[in-house]
Amino acid sequence: MDPEQINEFVVGYLKKKGFSSAAKDLESYHHQNNNGSSFTSVDYHNDPELTKLIRSFSQQEDDPTRYREGYSKLRSWAYNSLDLYKHELLRVMYPVFIHCYMDLVGKGHTQEARAFFNSFRKDHEMVHLRDLQKLEGVLSPSHLEEMEFARSLRKSKVNIKFCQYSYELLLQYLHSTVSTLMLGIINEHINFQVYSGQPTSSSDDIEAVTIVGSFQDTANHINQKEIQWGLLEDSLEDRLEKTGGLLSDSEKGQGESKDGDADDSKKRSTEIGKQGSSLKKLKKDKAGNATAKVARLETITVSPAPRVKPELALPVMSTDVEQSILEDLRNRVQLSSVAMPSVSFYTFVNTHNGLNCSSISHDGSLVAGGFSDSSIKVWDMAKIGQAGSGALQAENDSSDQSIGPNGRRSYTLLLGHSGPVYSATFSPPGDFVLSSSADTTIRLWSTKLNANLVCYKGHNYPVWDAQFSPFGHYFASCSHDRTARIWSMDRIQPLRIMAGHLSDVDCVQWHPNCNYIATGSSDKTVRLWDVQTGECVRIFIGHRSMVLSLAMSPDGRYMASGDEDGTIMMWDLSTARCITPLMGHNSCVWSLSYSGEGSLLASGSADCTVKLWDVTSSTKLTKAEEKNGNSNRLRSLRTFPTKSTPVHALRVSYAFFTRINSTIL
Repeated sequence: MDPEQINEFVVGYLKKKGFSSAAKDLESYHHQNNNGSSFTSVDYHNDPELTKLIRSFSQQEDDPTRYREGYSKLRSWAYNSLDLYKHELLRVMYPVFIHCYMDLVGKGHTQEARAFFNSFRKDHEMVHLRDLQKLEGVLSPSHLEEMEFARSLRKSKVNIKFCQYSYELLLQYLHSTVSTLMLGIINEHINFQVYSGQPTSSSDDIEAVTIVGSFQDTANHINQKEIQWGLLEDSLEDRLEKTGGLLSDSEKGQGESKDGDADDSKKRSTEIGKQGSSLKKLKKDKAGNATAKVARLETITVSPAPRVKPELALPVMSTDVEQSILEDLRNRVQLSSVAMPSVSFYTFVNTHNGLNCSSISHDGSLVAGGFSDSSIKVWDMAKIGQAGSGALQAENDSSDQSIGPNGRRSYTLLLGHSGPVYSATFSPPGDFVLSSSADTTIRLWSTKLNANLVCYKGHNYPVWDAQFSPFGHYFASCSHDRTARIWSMDRIQPLRIMAGHLSDVDCVQWHPNCNYIATGSSDKTVRLWDVQTGECVRIFIGHRSMVLSLAMSPDGRYMASGDEDGTIMMWDLSTARCITPLMGHNSCVWSLSYSGEGSLLASGSADCTVKLWDVTSSTKLTKAEEKNGNSNRLRSLRTFPTKSTPVHALRVSYAFFTRINSTIL
């Protein structure tokens, strides 16, 4: 390169950046040098490294080819690195990719941006498919400001964990190749958390890549708010504890042995359904004195949940329902790793691509399914048992398998929706069914009258989920319109609207004290909302894909959330921190349910398995991890395969849990 050209490039660059005085000084310096001045300097004209650097500065900053060339070289270098460090170096590629694309769009190079996006999107589709689908719609500079997702990405930074050697390798590459554009993007949008030692594998650290910045600052500010996560004052559990009604398993066993077979049969008659009673008795026999000791130790170590006042006017519970709940609480079995629950499996057949959702009543006596043909079907388990059928048959014109021995359907058919049904949930007593649909409505059905009572309209787009509160009367819904809403059965308009998620709100769950609801979204976050004020009081960040299922622990202290990738995360509501990730599923987690006393968590997944997790062990493990700095994950206690049929619904009762799945005959 000619020295005069280099001088001209440097002077032009300084003038373009506004360094006029420096440009004049450089020009005068060269003028003196050319006139034979005695002033000597470094001979940078013959320095190849400096020439290469100056040439990179001389290129026009709005040249779109620089982005493609820089990213392509960085990508080739990362993929050709040693396997030991490759997975860490590849963590940089996705944030660099999206910011290269958005920079091209922001500078008006729409065609070049689309070509760049389509050339390299396959590298990131496996993990970031939904984000890429959103970014695909960013086609002009105005979209970068109008779309919340794109705006939040540009204002936020990404935290990436790197070992010291990987970090030095990356810096060495950027320096040796003079990749100023890539260096600028990395410097502006990535924070490196460098640690010593060998690199961790990509699956061992769920927090290897996290987003920080304005959104994280907002979440941190919201998470400072105080919440009352305890149980309600004067609740049935509270009254039972005060009166000493909760007995240990050993005391139950002694009472049973003294009372004899007559009392046993009397207790069995109070249970709803034949399966619940037999399974519960079996579990009591299995538990024995050893289980009672374990349960007693666990009870001592866990502090009781605080008591709070209700913020909603709760309905008055009928005497029959109250007595039924008290009976269940008295007969509660303490589950643990040595006292596992019995299992009752219900299988939908002839429902390929037709069954969207299913639900089990609290007492296990009813099962409901929502279908793509806009219908809802409710099965009575007692009648199923009498008919001698172990499967839940869907209606089929070419088969009479759905017809019972008396010539009638073995289920109750509920028609009213005009679109696919995405959720069907029972009220706590089981006398109502709440359904939501793609027709944007929510319907209330009576299981006694087998008729539709109310149609609630308020959402503008499909309603993905609707859930009754633990005390009934109130219910919550969530929708594609990115909102969640609180309703009461006696009003056709919502009482509260919760807005704040950046994408679809896919699932909703009530807190046991009814003062809060939790929502899971496609924006990969979970939020906790105050039902009285409608404000967001917690934001839980950590999932890498859309959140599909939620469950609250019976004491209201913890929450579990499952996502599309198969990861389950346990959260402490008071601190908004993840206690431990539960790894084991390899596909969508569609259903989560705690056992009645909160010691076990059951999860159902599209990978055709049900897994049981010892939640008590996970909380104890977390305390040890905080002291020792370990990051070991809790593994499932037991896995139940479901013969290649995905799991749609779970319910863990006090003595057993029920699983529903769909299959084809």
